[in-house]
Amino acid sequence: DVEVAESGGGSVQPGGSLTLSCAASGYIYSRFCLGWFRQAPGKAREVVAVIDRDASTYYADAVKGRFTNSRDNSKETLTLQMNSLKPEDTGMYYCAARTVPYCGLDREFGYWGQGTQVTVSA
Repeated sequence: DVEVAESGGGSVQPGGSLTLSCAASGYIYSRFCLGWFRQAPGKAREVVAVIDRDASTYYADAVKGRFTNSRDNSKETLTLQMNSLKPEDTGMYYCAARTVPYCGLDREFGYWGQGTQVTVSA
């Protein structure tokens, strides 16, 4: 079975940085389409970034230039580096996986982690 787990959340002041990591197993790692999503209290879940097997990445406009999504297929790691954090970045962050190598425009992911909380406040 495919399993997904995030780590690395926490609290930080505006302008600070956090790094999230995601572990995905149960399939050939290099063939996963992987994504980061977030959900703020009272709001719908939204996509943050998705990444293909060859590391081609889509970013939501709200995080472009501040977040960097990267994967190392040899080490089976996915990392979301978040810089210049804003209070509006606060929320539960989820890693998700699809068993296809290229994500395309489809944002329906079948496998989800439990989430990790990110809080940005002064």
